[in-house]
Amino acid sequence: MFDKILIANRGEIACRVIETCRRMGVRTVAVFSDADRGARHVAMADEAVHLGGPKPADSYLKGDAIIAAARATGAQAIHPGYGFLSENPDFVEAVEAAGLVFVGPSAKAIRAMGLKDAAKALMAEAGVPVVPGYHGDNQDPEHLSGAADAIGYPVLIKAVAGGGGKGMRLVTKAQDFAAALDSARGEAATAFGNTDVLVEKFVGTPRHIEVQVFGDGTRAVHLFERDCSLQRRHQKVIEEAPAPGMTPAMRAAMGAAAVRAAEAIGYAGAGTVEFIVDASDGLRDDRFYFMEMNTRLQVEHPVTEAITGADLVEWQLRVAAGEELPATQDDLSISGHAFEARLYAEDAPKGFLPATGTLTHLAFPEGARADTGVREGDEISPWYDPMIAKLIVHGPTREVALRQLERALAGTEVAGTVTNLAFLRALALHDGFRAGDVDTGLIDRDLAALSAETRPCTRTQAIAAATAMGLDRAGPYLQGFTLWAPLRQSCRLTMGEEVVEAVVEPGRDGVRVSLNETVHMLEWDGARWCVDGAPVPATGVCHGAGVSVFWGNNYHFGRVDPLDVGGDAGAAAGRIEAPMPGLVKSVHVTAGQAVTAGDRLAVLEAMKMEHSLTAGRDGVVAEVLAAAGDQVEAGAPLIVLEEEEG
Repeated sequence: MFDKILIANRGEIACRVIETCRRMGVRTVAVFSDADRGARHVAMADEAVHLGGPKPADSYLKGDAIIAAARATGAQAIHPGYGFLSENPDFVEAVEAAGLVFVGPSAKAIRAMGLKDAAKALMAEAGVPVVPGYHGDNQDPEHLSGAADAIGYPVLIKAVAGGGGKGMRLVTKAQDFAAALDSARGEAATAFGNTDVLVEKFVGTPRHIEVQVFGDGTRAVHLFERDCSLQRRHQKVIEEAPAPGMTPAMRAAMGAAAVRAAEAIGYAGAGTVEFIVDASDGLRDDRFYFMEMNTRLQVEHPVTEAITGADLVEWQLRVAAGEELPATQDDLSISGHAFEARLYAEDAPKGFLPATGTLTHLAFPEGARADTGVREGDEISPWYDPMIAKLIVHGPTREVALRQLERALAGTEVAGTVTNLAFLRALALHDGFRAGDVDTGLIDRDLAALSAETRPCTRTQAIAAATAMGLDRAGPYLQGFTLWAPLRQSCRLTMGEEVVEAVVEPGRDGVRVSLNETVHMLEWDGARWCVDGAPVPATGVCHGAGVSVFWGNNYHFGRVDPLDVGGDAGAAAGRIEAPMPGLVKSVHVTAGQAVTAGDRLAVLEAMKMEHSLTAGRDGVVAEVLAAAGDQVEAGAPLIVLEEEEG
């Protein structure tokens, strides 16, 4: 076994690897950017090496600097985590050329699965089912259009070097194919530098089921399946293992196909074979098709660990150190059910807009595993993915585990930034999801209801007002202090676009909070609030951004700021501002140009996503205040329209 390894990553996966290394007695070296100088993974590691600036290209993607850090610190191996350089075959070869061990598959295996068209041809040759389609080299538009006609509409156009839904277009009729092809190629060129596409049959009731595999370079085993069908914009939201409705016959067929895929490329380490499943007639062992193989550890690996009892990071280290596979297929079995929910700093009611902020309060409930790379007081940076944590639960049955998931989400407390907690809770309570009736379109079908803004009741508002006045830990109230009249104080808080006007009157028996015509009596019993004589499971905290109350969902209130102007109002008035810190990717207008409401004016890149900024009204561009390549702060003016007459 290694004495010391370097972890070429950040955030929760770096912390996750460090935890296993500590248990195994392996010392760790962290790497960090300027933005991560005080990060949790840096504090956890035995040593840490600075790489460079906050941009990934200046830090976590600098393979030569990472290898130099490993050699300088005496690390024997490099664990890539996921993302960044984890699936870069050139980096793997450079690591090995430096006399170090790459904790993962060979460069040859990564290349074999790197391009979707070549990978599918290889899988078909190995006897792995693939979606009917065209995966050839001829990229002539007429040839591709003819292939689509032969396959039969609807079809999917996919970038061969794609991922995350980029370069993917659904085409339902032949006359739309040419425009969709141009659009897919344009996006693929920007995202991957490769315009080649493949064309596949569109699966009507799709489920995304993947199989965890593990190999030693010759042999492989599978650790059963995960269902990742709950997705938005082709990004996974909640994953579970095993897949609901899975039959023994289909599990055996999918597992065997995944093992064939891994052994066909001499795979070593942890990998995931992803399948698209046609669930229009239930789960059938002749209705699953290979999509792609992720040649790394997956974000959702904890649910597999929960149902099998395996530590996949430990397995990675042991196999990379030259040991045999830790288990045979007959040794592996499924115990219970597990879920993982991805907690992000993002605003679901506003189209899942990524957010920044300082985590002024952060607490996870007992009984749930929380894989996180942040602590209370840490900043959610605009430079990286805005994940706060992954919440993982395990129970003897799916029903029990799902109840545990909802309870864990309800007990998670985050203040200082908006999160998708309410959205995740709504999903956990969704009738179709609870029944196991899932497919990749579930979220989109019910998106409005799932992402609706949760409104705090008057009891929650009263707790917020009392907390804002510093009365959340008081009691007995004002003992020994008497005035001729009750002590009354006004408290003004914002609740979205509304202003909450509260009158707070502390007295001997508690706090009286008046909200217009509604009055509540509050008491703090030393552990929780009592509202109108009934104890409630709610707590509140004050922080730099205002006040937060945690009661099932996280409710946030701000202080009234008369100078604050909403972003939508600014856009409608002709002032287009950056909604968050980010990089201006492109500007699509010039001064003097006429625009109409909804026209794209600029594209801002933040937190690994691109955001189009559009005109809120018709008008003429008066000023362009930013250019492509500019790094801007939240609220920075980018484009100004001429004032409307009258």
